[in-house]
Amino acid sequence: AAAALSGLMPRLIGVGFKRVPKFGILLGLSFFMGEDGSIGVKAAFGASVLSAPFINPIRMIEKQQRAFFKTTGVEKPIMEILRESAKQNFVPLFRGTVPLMGHSCASALLGLAGQPKLQKYLKEELSQHGIGTFTSGLLASAAVTPIYVGVTNPLSRLEVIMQTSKIDGKAIGVIEACKEVANDSKQFGMRGIFRGQGLGIAKGILSLTAFHQGRIWLTDAFRDRNISNGSYTPKDKVGSA
Repeated sequence: AAAALSGLMPRLIGVGFKRVPKFGILLGLSFFMGEDGSIGVKAAFGASVLSAPFINPIRMIEKQQRAFFKTTGVEKPIMEILRESAKQNFVPLFRGTVPLMGHSCASALLGLAGQPKLQKYLKEELSQHGIGTFTSGLLASAAVTPIYVGVTNPLSRLEVIMQTSKIDGKAIGVIEACKEVANDSKQFGMRGIFRGQGLGIAKGILSLTAFHQGRIWLTDAFRDRNISNGSYTPKDKVGSA
């Protein structure tokens, strides 16, 4: 149980913290690009790249705790990791930022921008068969997630290799990490790159569906509230008002 929960605290903090820069930048870019509430490719890409430096330190701490627990059986305190990083001006906390940018970009393009478009298409095509918002969202997530996991698993492996090396030791660069993944694939075949895909797909389908259903519910709730108090008028009613 201790091994399964190692790194849980920074993970919980990271899940909440990374939403602030990622979605803050996403909403800001969407507003300035005039995307009118829809999530476009440019905004998703920009948010992924610009938010990576804010998210990476949290992920680095997670990986350090797991690596330390694996070798010692004891969870490494967060403050100790920060003190070790401070000796090098906190530069080690940004190891793995490049693969994280690629990972976040794939997540944003497929999960944030792609899934809603596919859901809308499926709902329009299958509405005659009684398929509603939730079911179409689940189907869209099931279609998008395997592609997402296939793209991001190799990037996640690079992150792990770069972020689990000792903070006070030699840093592993992107090229070195790629060589290690290549050697891994030679030894174990494609399993060396695509480890844990089954669990990743199952988790991705559930989390992506839950995220977008929550987003749709909140959007509808705030829209209805704004319409009822007169602070917003839908475009189709502007002319008739």
